[in-house]
Amino acid sequence: MERYIAFFIWTAVGAAFIVLGIYDYVSKKPVAFGFWANAEVFPVKDVKGYNRALGKLFMVFGVLFILLGLPMLAGQNSPWIVFSILGVLVEAIGTMAVYVTVIERKYRVKGGE
Repeated sequence: MERYIAFFIWTAVGAAFIVLGIYDYVSKKPVAFGFWANAEVFPVKDVKGYNRALGKLFMVFGVLFILLGLPMLAGQNSPWIVFSILGVLVEAIGTMAVYVTVIERKYRVKGGE
C-alpha cells in the first residue's frame, strides 16, 4: 500500500509540472514566465513564443518525471529506485541545459542582460 501512496505523491508532483506547462503554453499574458527561482527574466523578444517553449519544456519534464517514478511500484527496498533518483538528476540537468542552450539563446534580446 505504501508504494502506491509514494507513487501517487510522485505523480502529483509530475502533474503539477504538466499543469504549469499547460498554463505557460496557453497563457495570453504579455509577460514572460520565469524558469529560475527568484530571478528576473531576461529581456524577451517574443513573449508568446518563449512562454510556449517554456510550457513544452515543463510538460515534457512532468511526463518524464512521472515515468521515472515507476520503479516505486516495485515495492519497498527495491534496487530499481536508483533509476528514479539518478534519472531525475539527469533529467533536471538536461532540462536546465535545454533551457540555457536552446530557449534562452533563441528568445533573449541581443544586447540584453
